Amino acid sequence: MQTKPQAKYLKDYQGPSHQVASLELTFDLHPTKTNVKAKARYTATDEQTSLRLDGVDLNLLSVSVDGQPFEQYECTHEHLLLSGLPKDFELEIETEISPQTNTSLEGLYLSGGTYCTQCEAEGFRKITYFLDRPDVLTIYTVTVIGQQSMPHLLSNGNQIESGQLADGRHFAKWHDPFKKPSYLFALVAGDFDLLEDEFITRSGRKVDLVLFVDKGNLTKAPHAMASLKRAMEWDEKRFGLEYDLDIYMIVAVDFFNMGAMENKGLNVFNSSCVLANQQTATDRDYHTIESIVGHEYFHNWTGNRVTCRDWFQLSLKEGLTVFRDQEFSSDLGSRGLNRIDAVMAMRTHQFAEDVGPMAHSIRPDKVIEMNNFYTVTVYNKGAEVIRMMHTILGEENFQKGMQLYFERHDGCAVTCDDFVAAMQDASNVDLSQFKLWYEQIGTPMLTVETEYRAQSNTYACSIKQKHAQNDPIQSPLHIPFAIELLDKSGHALPLIVNGERVSKVIDVTQEQQTVVFERIPERPVAVLLEDFSAPVLVKYDYHLSELIHIIAHASSDYARWEAAQQAFQLEVFKGVEQFNSGSDITLASELLDTFSMLLRDRRGDLALLAELIRVPSFDTLSSCFEQTPVDALNTCIKRFERNIASQLVEPLKQAFEACEESGELTHDAVSARALKNVCLYYLAMVADDKVTKWIDNQSESDNMTLKFGALKAAFNAQLPTAEDAMANFDSQWRHDLLVMDKWFALQATQIGEQAIAKIKSLYEHPCFDKSNPNRVRALIGSFARNNPEEFHRIDGEGYKLLGDLLIELNAINPQNASRMLTPFMSWKRLDEQRSKLMRAQLERLSQLTDLSDDLFEKVEKALG
Repeated sequence: MQTKPQAKYLKDYQGPSHQVASLELTFDLHPTKTNVKAKARYTATDEQTSLRLDGVDLNLLSVSVDGQPFEQYECTHEHLLLSGLPKDFELEIETEISPQTNTSLEGLYLSGGTYCTQCEAEGFRKITYFLDRPDVLTIYTVTVIGQQSMPHLLSNGNQIESGQLADGRHFAKWHDPFKKPSYLFALVAGDFDLLEDEFITRSGRKVDLVLFVDKGNLTKAPHAMASLKRAMEWDEKRFGLEYDLDIYMIVAVDFFNMGAMENKGLNVFNSSCVLANQQTATDRDYHTIESIVGHEYFHNWTGNRVTCRDWFQLSLKEGLTVFRDQEFSSDLGSRGLNRIDAVMAMRTHQFAEDVGPMAHSIRPDKVIEMNNFYTVTVYNKGAEVIRMMHTILGEENFQKGMQLYFERHDGCAVTCDDFVAAMQDASNVDLSQFKLWYEQIGTPMLTVETEYRAQSNTYACSIKQKHAQNDPIQSPLHIPFAIELLDKSGHALPLIVNGERVSKVIDVTQEQQTVVFERIPERPVAVLLEDFSAPVLVKYDYHLSELIHIIAHASSDYARWEAAQQAFQLEVFKGVEQFNSGSDITLASELLDTFSMLLRDRRGDLALLAELIRVPSFDTLSSCFEQTPVDALNTCIKRFERNIASQLVEPLKQAFEACEESGELTHDAVSARALKNVCLYYLAMVADDKVTKWIDNQSESDNMTLKFGALKAAFNAQLPTAEDAMANFDSQWRHDLLVMDKWFALQATQIGEQAIAKIKSLYEHPCFDKSNPNRVRALIGSFARNNPEEFHRIDGEGYKLLGDLLIELNAINPQNASRMLTPFMSWKRLDEQRSKLMRAQLERLSQLTDLSDDLFEKVEKALG
């Protein structure tokens, strides 16, 4: 019987038994017999004479202490236990590993002729025996030896030596002068095309910038390089942070579990997050690449120079750095659209996590598998907590806090409490109540009631906090609640309380409190939680007419989009009732009239207009229900889209024809393409000869955003030309796997009796590879996320498709399997028949004799 993995608890944290002054690593690369020599200088933190090192899947060759062979050790499945050691000593360990057979993509692995590492969170233990924990920081010197066929031998820091060896091979030696934990170690060896540039820092230092990409992909690298330079410049201007090494390197690899990794000075990226030109990448891809390049660069200070003491503090670096990359994208682009992106991730994914079995605080108190910590709660909700802190303190005080944080903790491994303390001390703002957000679980609910008092010209807004049942924190949180009041003409009213003008942000600190706004001449329309000023749910009885007023007049682009989302939600509630009673499902004429007006006027940001008229996704809408009405929701979404298409044909056509896009990457051109594609998506459902011609013409575009937009429109509407168009796209792009990922993702959304069989048949496609996370996420990840009609088939075949794949991935790549499991976590929110079928797949997994720790934790919690 398999031994159950044991949970680790934050409360049990103990500091390391030893500190490591330096670590010298020598790698002699070989596909199945890579030799690793590790020489480290250890010092015990007390008088103990034993040392326990982490190590997994290692072939131990020798152990030496102070230059002499050492035999007082015991080797277990996961550790090397040494005893009888002096307080200070030099430990040299020689191991052998097999990168070629390492399909987990953790530690050192070989893929496509390239050696690559991924050490976060606990991958370094698959390379050598070491104290593989984030609070052990040391200075690394790394020598990499390899064949001449791999001209680039890379590691962290600055290259200090290189040369040829007598046996015809060569070596490169790297030194990183900044202490770092083992999870930030990186090694890459292979043959690449190089894009080289430089950046001059504000102090006048020259930094060499190098992008390493697979041969033939050099034309797809300039956008990532430009994004890197923009990120470096922005971090200097906004946060006063300058890069610290002589070189900054990014390597793009196709086999990678994550989007990217911030290893000090040597970032390893999933190729999907680097490679782009307008023939192969969409505007969304360009935006994503800029954001992720920025994110990993910003980690140089928020994660590398100051790192987390233990993995329970992961949000210290990730929540903060997500906030920073969101601000980067917002400062360089549309703040409203970027805010919409961030909130969509919260609403669709994080809120679902909050009501599921994996619900946890942004600083969790226990975990089984550290890889399962990499969640939307830790990252995205963590960023929202940082954003609330920024809102409460203001930009000036927030920057003072950041400066104090770096002054105190540069070169250290610290906690979330240390970050909050720096913010509090620098600003003199009491954050003791605010700190509860780090322990809070679930999504708080704010119930808002308003009352207009005509006699006194006042408007009372009462706010009541309610915590989730599973929340250990039941005392009031400090919630910044932003509000705007609109008069009947759509103008924002000044907010006056006790005779004084106040800001939009109300500090809600009590379980229930009331704010009375004065000098309000008429009943206003309240824009509540403007710009999503806190990660909470708001319960307020809006009338559709009020939401339409906000769509038309709110000063915040985000608030206008949020009102449209809430209008759709009201219509969905009505539509579900209509579905259950057998009535026709139609969108309210007032909402259709509003969309028609917006399409005809086309004022402001066209990309925002595209988002306003887009029906929310199944996952977004399902979050509004305690039990997901699968069939009713699928029907509502289809009918709403058909309503918009059939009732707004002329304004959709007018908008499509009026959108002039230059083919460039300017905001105006990107926005025009966004609106064109949304219009074409709707128009394809009621296609006439004119629309069919537009689709055909756009399918021939050299711009992938337009080309793929036309393909998606034809495929979704099941036009007669769609099958040939899909075949032609396949034939044209088989040489480019990243483009084929888009094709796989679109194939995953097909519906019909044979949909499951057709999707399974794509396993045999020459471009598909189950060992590649990108291919698996593109096909089956997209199926589970974006095809609710087939995934939630009442016969359970959609669930079985995912379950079968997870069983295979459990053996190949447990980390990827764990992430792919997420759609099964919500089985309790389905109807009885579907929940039973989905639970059956979880039980299949639970009965595996070799179930990985990654999957065990999630499966156990899901079934618990």
